[in-house]
Amino acid sequence: MILLDNKNFMKIIGLDLAGVEKRPTGFCIMDGMNVKTFILYSDDEILHEVEHVKPEVIAIDAPLTLPKGRKSIEERTNIHLRECDRLLLKRGIKFFPITLGPMRLLTKRGIRLKKILKKKGFRVIEVYPGGAQDVLGIPRKQKGTEKLRKSLESLGIEGLKETMNDHELDAVTCAFVGKLFLEGRYEVLGSVDDGIVMPLINKR
Repeated sequence: MILLDNKNFMKIIGLDLAGVEKRPTGFCIMDGMNVKTFILYSDDEILHEVEHVKPEVIAIDAPLTLPKGRKSIEERTNIHLRECDRLLLKRGIKFFPITLGPMRLLTKRGIRLKKILKKKGFRVIEVYPGGAQDVLGIPRKQKGTEKLRKSLESLGIEGLKETMNDHELDAVTCAFVGKLFLEGRYEVLGSVDDGIVMPLINKR
């Protein structure tokens, strides 16, 4: 597991994005290794908080690109996987393809938010907390939020509360990957513009 110190205090936002605005989105602000989390719903709420925090990077758990050759998520085609998705498959990391049911709405929302945030001058990366947790050797939320919270604490993350739900804890994981990204301790499945940023645990 990775243990980080508190020397570099860079504000990072982790976003466990919901597919629709009526469902809860986990929002995490990481400052150094301290985190604060809450639940948001609308795009306007998210954008307001981002502009207030002014983070170095926003790490979003949502597909932020379409597969090459696909013009839209609604298009009927046999193109379902991106290069980063194929690399996840090769590594045995489980995920939902972007064209599968509710993932369509999440993809549309993620791409829309990324476009707005980039226009505002923010750096946005796609992350996948479930995959990152696999790489870091910690349990996914399906194993229980208490186990996930304690495992995140073991990485040196501070400010975690027993009341945090699975959306908030996944948002914390997103922010942690964003911190690794800023520190150069990451790898990209695909490219930074159209891939998934993952922890690189053996890089010093």
